[in-house]
Amino acid sequence: MSFIIFIIVLAILVFVHELGHFLTAKKFEIKVTEFGIGFPPRLWTKQKGETLYSVNAVPFGGYVKIFGEDPDDLSLNGPESARSITSKPRIVQAAVLFGGVFFNFLFAWLLISAGYIIGLPTPADYVGPGMVTNPALVVTSVAPESPAFAGGLKAGDVILEASSEKYVLKELSPQLVSNFIEAHGKEGVVFQLGRGKEIMSSSNVIAQEGIVAGRFAIGISMEIIGTLKLPPHLAVWEGGKTAIGATAATALGLGSFIADAFKGQGDLSQVTGPVGIVGLVGDVTNLGFVYLLSFTAIISINLAIINLLPLPALDGGRLLFLLIEAIMQKSIPPRVTNALNGIGFALLILLMIVVTFNDVMKLF
Repeated sequence: MSFIIFIIVLAILVFVHELGHFLTAKKFEIKVTEFGIGFPPRLWTKQKGETLYSVNAVPFGGYVKIFGEDPDDLSLNGPESARSITSKPRIVQAAVLFGGVFFNFLFAWLLISAGYIIGLPTPADYVGPGMVTNPALVVTSVAPESPAFAGGLKAGDVILEASSEKYVLKELSPQLVSNFIEAHGKEGVVFQLGRGKEIMSSSNVIAQEGIVAGRFAIGISMEIIGTLKLPPHLAVWEGGKTAIGATAATALGLGSFIADAFKGQGDLSQVTGPVGIVGLVGDVTNLGFVYLLSFTAIISINLAIINLLPLPALDGGRLLFLLIEAIMQKSIPPRVTNALNGIGFALLILLMIVVTFNDVMKLF
C-alpha cells in the first residue's frame, strides 16, 4: 500500500511539474508535440489537436516534448518553425523552463493551504491568526542508528508517558522528558506512544553519551504541537507564508549539504531516495491524511529546488545554458548541450543508484 501511495504521489507531482512546462509553452504559442506521464513503453495514448497525450509503463517520471528542443528535427525549417521554442526570445525559453518549478511551488502552497483548512499540525508557540488546539508532545525527528530509532520511535509519534523501572512521568514537556532520560536513561526508558489511531509502547530505550554533549540522550527532538484550523482566506495566506519558509529552509539545507560535500564532509546517509521515501510515505499515511498532504507538499518543494540546480539534464542546467548564451550573444552548439545533458543524466542515474543502495542497506 505504501508503494502504491508513493506511485500516486510521484505521478501527481510529475504531472504538476510537466503541466507547468506545458501551459507556459502553450501561453507563448509554442508547439507541444507530446505530454507524457511515466516513461515508455506506452500504455495509453490520445491525440488531441497537435499534442499526443500518453500514460506510460515506467511510473518514475514524465516529460513534455516541446517543438524545437531536438535540434535534429527536420521540420524545424518548415512552415511551423516560428512555433519552435528556439525561435522565441531567451526570456520566453527561460519562462517555459521555470514553469515546472513554479507549478511545484504553487502545488505545495495549495496543499499546505488545504491542510490549514482541514487542521494542520502546528507548534504550540505559533503566533498568528487562529488558535492551536489539542497540544501534545510530539517526536519531531529521530536520529538514524540512535537508541530511539532502535527502540521503535518515529517522527510524528505523540509521547503519552515515559517510564523507567521505578518511576513514571506523565507531566510532559520537552525539558521534563529530557531530564527524565538524563536521570533514568542508563537503566532504560519505555515510552507510551500515540501513532495515528494506535496506542503502543516502545521497547526499553537505553540512553547513551555522545549524542548530546555532556548528557545522556536517546536521539530524538521533541516539540509541543497541536492543530491549527483556519478559514479559507487565512489558510491561503498562512499556506503561502509556510510554503515560502519551507522553500527557503530546503534551499539552505541543500546548499549546506553541497558545501559539505565539496569539503569532503557530506554524509550521504542523510539523503533519502525512492526506497526510503516509500517507507516515509507509509509512516505519514499511518499518522493521517493531513500528514500525507504536508509530506507531499514538502516533496513538491524539494522537487522544485532540485530541478533548479545548475546541472545538465535538469531545468536549472538548461537555464544556465540560456544565461551563458545571453552573455555570449550566440547559441551554444547543439552537440555540446546534448553531450552535457547526456553526461548529466548519466550522473543523476548513478547518484540515484547509490542513494537507492544506501536506502536498501538501512533496512538491514
